[in-house]
Amino acid sequence: MYHPGLNDLDAVLAVARRSSFRGAALDLEMSTTALSSAIAKFEAHLGVRLFNRTTRSVALTDAGRSFVEQVAPGLEHIRGAMNAARSQQAKPSGVLRINTFATAAREILAPLVMEYLRRYPDVHVDIVTEGRLVDIVADGFDFGVRMADLVPTDMIAIPLGKPQRHAVVASPSYLEKHGLPRVPTDLLRHRCVRVRLPNGSLFRWELRKRAQTAVIDVTGPITLDEASLSRIAVLDGIGLGFFMEPDVRGDIAAGRLVRVLEDWTPELARLCLYYPGRRNASAAHKAFVALSREVAKART
Repeated sequence: MYHPGLNDLDAVLAVARRSSFRGAALDLEMSTTALSSAIAKFEAHLGVRLFNRTTRSVALTDAGRSFVEQVAPGLEHIRGAMNAARSQQAKPSGVLRINTFATAAREILAPLVMEYLRRYPDVHVDIVTEGRLVDIVADGFDFGVRMADLVPTDMIAIPLGKPQRHAVVASPSYLEKHGLPRVPTDLLRHRCVRVRLPNGSLFRWELRKRAQTAVIDVTGPITLDEASLSRIAVLDGIGLGFFMEPDVRGDIAAGRLVRVLEDWTPELARLCLYYPGRRNASAAHKAFVALSREVAKART
């Protein structure tokens, strides 16, 4: 079944512009016979004559004039959109959407995202942080950043930096008053900041030392659902907290927080940037992948 396309519209506009099948055929780089046949087929599909033809001239009918006036601006917008899409293959531009969790966002912000924006100022990066895992393709994201063991197996993954660790910390004032926990079971007699997961359940602290694993359902005076809020509570001396190490690295170095049970927090999987394989990725996407590999190499 015949379905008119952009080429048919181009043909109509070319004939209208040149008032000549021969001139229009030269513009379109096709034979006059092929162009005349294409216009006749298109007119038959519409059920209306667009051009009056004589042996010496071609002129739009009233229906043809009305058709061209309505189609020409729309076709110009379509061509503009197509050219804009093609330009993204040549120069990084447009929007990149990244899904991750807050700790990972803080880790990649300076070395990767900010550097990318300095190099490619025509790209807008949209970062969405959330604790739950999402299908980045179904939810319209270009990239995800998660721990390596959470990356779907059908994705391309780029490890970013060194393996992560957890950290159990407390303020000096809290430890002076309550003492240091030396083994995981000591946490049961301490005040701890509890964490609620995105699914509503309470997070249990998992600690490991060689072949030993301890999963502690801690108790404490407050339950929070965001690491930055937990950090504030721990800095205020409310109790012990369980964090990804990068979230409290600066506080430990400055002496605002003291790390405990360090030998029970072994290395975890690395952070990974991941994305689906794409045959026609935009220039912005390709540039972000290239810089991610560059940053990963520098940080290993």
